[in-house]
Amino acid sequence: MVYLGLGSNLGEKEENIRRAIALIGEQIGVVERQSALYDSEPWGFESDNRFVNAVVCVSTTLSPHRLLRATQRIERQLGKTHEHATDRQSSIFNLPLGSAAWLVQESSIYKDRPIDIDILLYDDLHIDTPKLKIPHPLMQERDFVMVPLREICPTYADPEPSR
Repeated sequence: MVYLGLGSNLGEKEENIRRAIALIGEQIGVVERQSALYDSEPWGFESDNRFVNAVVCVSTTLSPHRLLRATQRIERQLGKTHEHATDRQSSIFNLPLGSAAWLVQESSIYKDRPIDIDILLYDDLHIDTPKLKIPHPLMQERDFVMVPLREICPTYADPEPSR
């Protein structure tokens, strides 16, 4: 099972979520469960536009990378453009104590958008590539993800923290 997080803060937000869920059912797989719609503040950036969020559980035969391409295609179908996309910026820092090592830290600049679809979980897979990270690395920090996720998956257990 795949769990997808959905968010919209531009246009007809509730309709954007409903249309995304319909397209997910047509292009990705059977939508087995969906959460209620939740109203939330923007996370990670300032905006006067509140979000509508939801989480869906989908049964799919797509591989994780094909799933990513399908979610991006649906986002484009619903009006998400490069103008709305999250900007990723890399910064290079010298590590302390005269270390010769360098740390590259990626930060994100979030923007208003008509739709955003994040892959939260895909079965028990762990993927960490530059373009795809599963489980979603920031989901634990986002109530607008965790509340609807727990609504449709009450047995979800937070992973053990890394040591």
